[in-house]
Formats: sequence, structure tokens, C-alpha cells
Amino acid sequence: MSQPCPRTLFRTRIKFCGFTRPGDVRLACELGADAIGFVFAAGSSRRVAAEEARAMRQALAPLVDAVALFMDNPVDEVREVVRQVRPSLLQFHGNEDDAFCRAFGVPYLKAIPMGGELADQHPSALHTRYPGAAGFLFDSHAKGSSGGSGKTFDWTRIPVGVQKPFVLAGGITPENVFEAILATLPWGVDVSSGIESAPGLKDGDKMRHFVEEVRRADCHVD
Repeated sequence: MSQPCPRTLFRTRIKFCGFTRPGDVRLACELGADAIGFVFAAGSSRRVAAEEARAMRQALAPLVDAVALFMDNPVDEVREVVRQVRPSLLQFHGNEDDAFCRAFGVPYLKAIPMGGELADQHPSALHTRYPGAAGFLFDSHAKGSSGGSGKTFDWTRIPVGVQKPFVLAGGITPENVFEAILATLPWGVDVSSGIESAPGLKDGDKMRHFVEEVRRADCHVD
């Protein structure tokens, strides 16, 4: 019989991103993912069309969020995705300003490329630049990349004093997510390549292991 988790005040949220197959979406929900991400950024190997994402959205379990990822997409493309897919959260990785991100009437996360100049800004500057953001996503990609590189960054570079929830991304895997959570105490973790057998093709064993390691971190007591 398993022992109860001694740490019950916080649960790290899990976002699996870059889906291309409905079966993978169903399995991810069964395993405990809190959010499923669909990529619409041009040039991404995981990019899907709005019609494909709409079909995959039907595989979502109740209480699991659909997240739409963009990088400098034209406004009409974002509107079409919002209309067809009905995401509960948007995620912007490009040069979009706060007014653009807020224009679609859906809460949004702003990705902060830790390989770019935004990474060195004081938290107050991030809050001033993106006052409407529901939170921030700190990723290892450089400016102009949509993420999914599989590379980590120095987690100590995450700004101290961020007043909004933040999500950790960039090279997170089942093997390092335990350490990542203990080092940064994020609101959530976001993984794409770390749970794949190939770009866009999710591996069930890796997804299961990832969830287990997140829960192990949540139960960890120093």
C-alpha cells in the first residue's frame, strides 16, 4: 500500500506540448497532464493546422486545458485558431506585445527566451512590458525560436521576485524534472521533445515516467 504524500500544499502543473496525434492526447490526459499544447508556429516540426488541432481537441479529457502556441503569427491566423480550437490559454513565443496578446479575449502566457535579452530584465520590467499576462514561461530558446530544442538553460538565471505564476521549459525530461522542480519551484513544467520518440510523436512510457517524477518532487521533503 502506497504511503500518502507528506507535501500537500502544492501540486506542480504539467503541460505536454507539440501533439500531432489524437491517441497521444488521450493517453497524456489519462496519465495526468493538466494541459495539452498545439503548435502553430511557422517552421516548427510539430506545427499543425487549426483543423487538425480541432480534431485532437475532441480527445481532451474534462478539466484538461488546450493551449495554442504561436510565434509572430498574423492576427487572422490566431483568430482562426481561437475560433476553431477554442483554446483556454494562448502561449506567445515571438515579438508580440501585450496589446496583441490580449486582443483575442483568451488568457495568455508570454514565453521569455532565456537565450535572449529579455532573460536579463528585472521582474518588474517583465510585469510592465506584459501586464496582461497570466504568467510567464521561461524557456531555453533564443529569440526567434519557438522552443522545443531539447536544451536546458541555467535555472539560476530565472528572475527572483516574479509575481506571476511561471512555467519552466527547455530540455526538461523524465530524468531531470525532479531536480528542475526542486531547484526552481515553478507553477508548472512544460515538456515536448523530452517525452517523444520523434518530433510530434509522444512516447507513452516517457510521459508516464515524467508524471511520476513530477509527483515525486511534489512529495519531496528536505
